Amino acid sequence: MKRLSVSALLAAAFALLTAPGSALAANAQPVSSSALAFPLAFTVTPDGNRIVYGERFTGRIRRLNPATGTSTPFFTVPNVATAGEQGLLGLALHPSYPSDGRVWAFVTRTVSGTAKNQLLRIRADGSGFAVLRNLPTAEFHEGGRILFGPDGKLYVVVGDNDDLPLAQNLGSQAGKVLRLNPDGTVPSDNPRAGSPIIGYGIRNSIGFSFDPQKRLLWLTDNGPRCNDEVNLVARLTLRNYGWGPSFTCSSPPPAPRNTNQDGPSPVLPKLFFAHTLGITGAAFCNLCGLSSYGQLFFGDYNTGTIRRARLTSARTGIASQAPFYDHPASVLSLETPIEGGPIYFSTTTNIFRLNP
Repeated sequence: MKRLSVSALLAAAFALLTAPGSALAANAQPVSSSALAFPLAFTVTPDGNRIVYGERFTGRIRRLNPATGTSTPFFTVPNVATAGEQGLLGLALHPSYPSDGRVWAFVTRTVSGTAKNQLLRIRADGSGFAVLRNLPTAEFHEGGRILFGPDGKLYVVVGDNDDLPLAQNLGSQAGKVLRLNPDGTVPSDNPRAGSPIIGYGIRNSIGFSFDPQKRLLWLTDNGPRCNDEVNLVARLTLRNYGWGPSFTCSSPPPAPRNTNQDGPSPVLPKLFFAHTLGITGAAFCNLCGLSSYGQLFFGDYNTGTIRRARLTSARTGIASQAPFYDHPASVLSLETPIEGGPIYFSTTTNIFRLNP
């Protein structure tokens, strides 16, 4: 009988354990030494040495040291509105941080008595902020995820404001994926001149991430009573992802077309779930220690499950997916350092590091 070396046996065992669908044991370690207040919005510095998080209902933003579990105050967004799904919903750092130490925020604020979703840029020293854009606002389906892409542009997802026709209306930024310059202006190479919109037909997304290998944008989107989705979003070609007033959770047409049939040439999701999960944040493994490089992790609010998906060889589809870790509380956002490192996720009470 041929004998395998110890290294070969370990490699084979690791390959088996890290295959999607395997029972790889994982645990979640709280990062903060004290409870946090609904840190839906958080981001990690490129080198992974700090986490910048915000409290959804108070607007307080703090810098957290994951090595010590302690945090220091940075800034408090004034006049945060908190009806329905409003609040401090997204934070982003420039890829050159800390050279550019400013912080970008997606937040609902009360302005002259009216709730407004705004894209803010906060000064590096926390001394004030500028309003870069006012965005569509309602009590529900705000969106709010913001993230700088590998091209240095700022990507923003805005929900349909619970007004289905808006998702197909290119005159509105509701139900859209936006691509912006860091100052909030429209890049000259966007698909439509003068428009920030690169994708439409979006319902209620709060999660997206960029593939570290292909630099492609993968976005989660919540269905109505069916068909939570994972979509591959084009960055420089305007595409329609099909959500709108014609949706149904019955057939015909078959799922997932039944919730993606509005507008011209709707692009179907790469993965969907017939029963809703409350799909939330997404992050790619990049030296995360959990699986082979480049697998996609995403969370859900309903059960606290974090799933892992393996992409196809061309990295334009999903070959398989399976539950990876079950948390006892709802999972909100997922984040990882752009230079590589652990995957972090938030709940309503803390931020956790996902460990093997």
